[in-house]
Amino acid sequence: MAPKPAQKALGPIRRSFAPWLDPSAVPLIRFENVVKRFGEFTAVDDISIDIHSREFFSLLGPSGCGKTTLMRMLAGFEEPTSGRITLAGQDLAGTPPYRRPVNMMFQSYALFPHMTVEQNIGFGLKQEGMPKPEIAERVKDMLRLVKLDAFAARKPHQLSGGQRQRVALARSLAKKPKVLLLDEPLGALDKKLREETQFELMDLQMELGLTFLIVTHDQEEAMTMSDRIAVMNHGKLVQVATPGEIYEQPNSRYVADFIGDINLFETKVTGAADGRLTLACADASAELLAAGDAATPVGADVALAVRPEKVRISLEPPPATATNVLKGEIWDIAYLGDWSVFLVKLENSEKVVRVSRANMTRTEETPIAWDDKVFVHFAPDAGVLLTA
Repeated sequence: MAPKPAQKALGPIRRSFAPWLDPSAVPLIRFENVVKRFGEFTAVDDISIDIHSREFFSLLGPSGCGKTTLMRMLAGFEEPTSGRITLAGQDLAGTPPYRRPVNMMFQSYALFPHMTVEQNIGFGLKQEGMPKPEIAERVKDMLRLVKLDAFAARKPHQLSGGQRQRVALARSLAKKPKVLLLDEPLGALDKKLREETQFELMDLQMELGLTFLIVTHDQEEAMTMSDRIAVMNHGKLVQVATPGEIYEQPNSRYVADFIGDINLFETKVTGAADGRLTLACADASAELLAAGDAATPVGADVALAVRPEKVRISLEPPPATATNVLKGEIWDIAYLGDWSVFLVKLENSEKVVRVSRANMTRTEETPIAWDDKVFVHFAPDAGVLLTA
């Protein structure tokens, strides 16, 4: 029997660029069964990834998951215990870092405090022996690119955090690498500046046509900037997909829980009909309905994962046509300006459901308050079924 095609995610696509869907496309970077051990500890466990030219690719995961180690092996600062890493078809084994067509930008920026901005940017070019007129021209181009023309003569301590970050970026780009590696590049910036810089990096990457590989533990950062994301955990690759697919079609409880907020209902399949599954859930007063088919056997244990923004909440009972209706009590409320988040403790259960609602108006005639009795409900196709 032919495998069932994957359901398309509802998430947005940043740009019409998807070489990974073309079987004839040749990846720029290839990790093949890469393993890295430090003594008895396995930091990277049999990972294979293809990254394409001009792709903005993120390695995402918690601290200690192996993402930085994977990047450092590509940069040449670590050697794989086994497996192979190729770049543009060339096996990188034994190639020292300074001979690899990659450059790495570190979280600390590592700027020379005694040098000016232009001297910092041109340092690598000077080390390579590039003629002074060419260095001056390249540095001028980089200053224009990162919008720091007026700051060329300043020292790092005379710059803001965002400006120092752009100097480090310009220095990394000055040697025109095939691949730019960014290790938590925005971690030192405040939230507002970090958000602004994310869009600047996206625009810059597209303008230059370079391949960016970023390591981050910030889900929002990866979701905003990436063409694709590789989610890692304990040295293993868990899922590689676009941001929309990662969010809307996670392949496991781990991914669903790690990316954004999620409500997980542990259930058992009790029936299937008309493209829907009925699910028994100990935390619900009635059976739940989910989109699915008979390929999921009756009696199977599955988790129904539902994002908070796909759950509706009201003080009054929903229409009779509503599905997956649950009763509960407001346990807590977080007002975030653009969104309000409600934590609802379900009736006759310890289960707490998270509901996110956009604040579309400035005022509300009957606002939902603490301790209110409420109804929450969601459509059968609002969630995804997970077995892993």
